[in-house]
Amino acid sequence: MASGFGLLLVGATGAVGQAVLEQALDRRDIRRITAPTRRPLAQHSTKLFNPVLDLATLTGKEDFWTCDAVICTLGTTIRAAGSQAAFARIDRDLPVQVGRFAKAAGATRYALNSSLGASAKGNFYLRTKAEAEQGIVELEFASTTLVRPSLIDAKRDRSRPAEHLGVLLARVLKPAIPKKYRVVTPQQIAAALLQGVLAGEPGVRIVESDAL
Repeated sequence: MASGFGLLLVGATGAVGQAVLEQALDRRDIRRITAPTRRPLAQHSTKLFNPVLDLATLTGKEDFWTCDAVICTLGTTIRAAGSQAAFARIDRDLPVQVGRFAKAAGATRYALNSSLGASAKGNFYLRTKAEAEQGIVELEFASTTLVRPSLIDAKRDRSRPAEHLGVLLARVLKPAIPKKYRVVTPQQIAAALLQGVLAGEPGVRIVESDAL
């Protein structure tokens, strides 16, 4: 990998995005991190550029698209989004739009935080995740990494009762649960996303939860 690597991180305020940011800031081989967010980030670093804006208003004409790679950790729930359509805009449309704009500016690598079980034959949530994956694959980056974690063991800004219960059960039943379905940490996911863009393996690489 050439020195002076530039990373565009979308979703930096979420649990996984925060973990990506922390790990990326510690890496000397990443010279610049651009992390657009709706509210300012607490992190302060000379190599962090934090444009504050609403991602829904992106046009592609902003001055921060030039980068080597994109990591997207955007994600919500249907309950938090308010509707299936709003959920799809955040979890499917925005990741693809970001990829389109970044590729037009020269990015060659993309890593997406997706979901275990993403499939066109799944429920609405899993279909939407699969559609996001497909949309990014169709952009034909030189290197694409799709990370599919199971339940994420993380503190959330907003309550997710069903996810919280699932995590608690998964902790208790861990010895009896196949590795693919065990809870994973934001740090594990972040490491896989960063490894994907930094290694830049040609083609499409899928990282399942049991490989985290």
